[in-house]
Amino acid sequence: MTLQEVTRLARQGEGLHIEFKKKVTHPEKIVREVIALANTEGGHLLVGVDDNGTVSGQRYVEEDVYVLNKAIKEMIRPLVDFKHFVIPISEKKGVAVYHFYRSPKRPHYLYEEGRKRSFVRVEDRTVQASKEVWEILRRGKKEKDIIFNYGEKETKLMQALGEREAITLKEYSKVAQLPRFIASKTLVRLVLANVLQVIPQEQEDLFKLKVN
Repeated sequence: MTLQEVTRLARQGEGLHIEFKKKVTHPEKIVREVIALANTEGGHLLVGVDDNGTVSGQRYVEEDVYVLNKAIKEMIRPLVDFKHFVIPISEKKGVAVYHFYRSPKRPHYLYEEGRKRSFVRVEDRTVQASKEVWEILRRGKKEKDIIFNYGEKETKLMQALGEREAITLKEYSKVAQLPRFIASKTLVRLVLANVLQVIPQEQEDLFKLKVN
């Protein structure tokens, strides 16, 4: 990869597939971005690029690469496959480019403080994956038709979505008078069947009808 290619990537701005980091100060936070990219659609992490997309470089960027590589290998499970490049922009400064594919081993997660946490990419943000999103990632790895019976709980869901653009798990559980775990299973199954799409959120995920 060349400096010109890095500049073109940076001009696109941060988004679903691109994340900028000026330096690797807190690798334990940056691995969340790595997990999110690998769990979602893949993309690039650029180290030595300012938030506004300026490729200013980082002094002794090889040290940042060493720290980040170590964090990725030690903190993420299953292990994430990636490629990285170091491009010098001056005698002491350079930029590092990490490329992650949409991982066939998803969901990847961060294990810390005795708990597993996974993350996904939503536009230019990284969001912690809910139990439902985790299950969708896990079961969605295998391309196959999901068969379900269209019954009363699905009918109530469609009625609710006829009155609003999106619904949360809590709202669906209430309108359909279902226990939360049954409402959760129903929403997950309909996402896997390509009837619904899930929009991960910091608080409560949104589920809406999928437009093909």
